[in-house]
Amino acid sequence: MISSVKTHYTRPGLGAKIRQGLEKAGKIPEQINLRDLAPVDQLHTGGGAATLELVAQAGLDKGMTILDAGCGIGGTSRLLAQKFGLVVHGIDLSKDFIETANVLNQWCGFAEDGTINLKQGSLMALPYPDNFFDAVLCQHVLLNIKDKPKAFAELSRVLASRGKLILHEIVDGPGPAPRYPVPWAANESASMLCSRQDLGEYAKKAGFELVFSEDKTHSAALWWKKINAIKKARGTGPLNPGLVFGENAGQFGANMEQNFKEQAVLCVEYIWIKSNFI
Repeated sequence: MISSVKTHYTRPGLGAKIRQGLEKAGKIPEQINLRDLAPVDQLHTGGGAATLELVAQAGLDKGMTILDAGCGIGGTSRLLAQKFGLVVHGIDLSKDFIETANVLNQWCGFAEDGTINLKQGSLMALPYPDNFFDAVLCQHVLLNIKDKPKAFAELSRVLASRGKLILHEIVDGPGPAPRYPVPWAANESASMLCSRQDLGEYAKKAGFELVFSEDKTHSAALWWKKINAIKKARGTGPLNPGLVFGENAGQFGANMEQNFKEQAVLCVEYIWIKSNFI
């Protein structure tokens, strides 16, 4: 399964493609801001606004250390550093994504001062010490992981006691089978959805206490509907998800809107606190 997931997120030369897209859009890559990159680095459901709302709900203090688990090309890592003043460590399975993220960090003016620290690696064997982080943010990542109990155990290991696990996830719904391709999988072979009930059980067994939960499925369907309407009105710009995910990206919007409408999948948010006894 890991090979199919790696293949889905393999994009050689992605940085060069993004540079070309920016230049076609009339932007100077070395003078861009976070908003300029949103069409390629805020591709999770709800975009950057959903991230900001959820992390604000967690009530983290400036200077805290957070892990952006499954950081992709660094869009969320940059938001966390700029908007909340957090020290961010990001990890992703894709070598291409990490290399691209480091380039984009430079273009956005993030100096190499330790504010954002990115590594290639797996959530199944995190390269960090025990009790290292004040918080972990995980967005649309567990849906690519089969052994979720092990993933929760690793996330618990690297969190300090009373640290917060912030989850923005897509889970299996009560409706029909999901339509593919979707942002996390070209087909069901790379998609490892579970129910929200199972997700809660995995977290509980890993020693987490639930402090916040919300079903965002309805707003997720509306978000994708809005994205599809904008695309229909404006067309596909030079900076678009196809640079990251290839030609399959053209089908994501319609499929995701329908998946959420039919409740083939659900969008859920959780905040857990690591127990003192772990």
